[in-house]
Amino acid sequence: MLFACLLAGCGGVRQDAGTVQAWKVEDPYLPPPDPASYGKADAPAIASRPRTATETETTAASEDAPARGAPSDAEVTADLEQAYGGKGGTDLDQAAIGGDGLAVIPDTAPRKLVALMHAANDVARKPYVYGGGHGRNAGEIWADSAYDCSGSVSYALAAAGYLKGPETSGTLMSFGKSGPGRWVTIYANAGHAFMVVAGLRFDTSGRQITGTRWQDARARSYAGFTVRHPIGL
Repeated sequence: MLFACLLAGCGGVRQDAGTVQAWKVEDPYLPPPDPASYGKADAPAIASRPRTATETETTAASEDAPARGAPSDAEVTADLEQAYGGKGGTDLDQAAIGGDGLAVIPDTAPRKLVALMHAANDVARKPYVYGGGHGRNAGEIWADSAYDCSGSVSYALAAAGYLKGPETSGTLMSFGKSGPGRWVTIYANAGHAFMVVAGLRFDTSGRQITGTRWQDARARSYAGFTVRHPIGL
């Protein structure tokens, strides 16, 4: 019976309940304003003698000049290129792959994306097994020692609050909304599923080559897949 259930694409039967690692991201803390600062009048201007033309020109020049010791534009550009993968610092939303094979989450990532990427990192280096992550173990829908394509994608989506049970690659063809997302785009057909997250491809089919499901987004073809995305990402 289990074998028959697993024939429906990459993955197993969708479950209605289960546990998945929760990544709670707290709201940013902003200290309240100081009530003592309310209603303060502007300090009166201090009288001073009129500036001479020479003093005015010197002051204007010093205000326009960069602060002493500040990096040059070229130095800032070089730093940004090093930090964001040689993109000239223009794509601050681009994730990177660390030396450990896990995704480095961009500082601009919203809360749901942070949760999703943490969960994807949890399973990024785990082995591939057909049906993995689909409740092969009694009473454990999510916890597994290995994950297949849709099982690993489902695990990440569940951590961000989008699923309550694993999806197969076939059912992911109708998940969420059509087309690419701002942060996450899911590619699915009857036999395989993967996603692109913050510019990185999360795909179990490349794990045996790189040791991690995280890969360069240009690694392989995207032809033949339905394109979907989670609502809000």
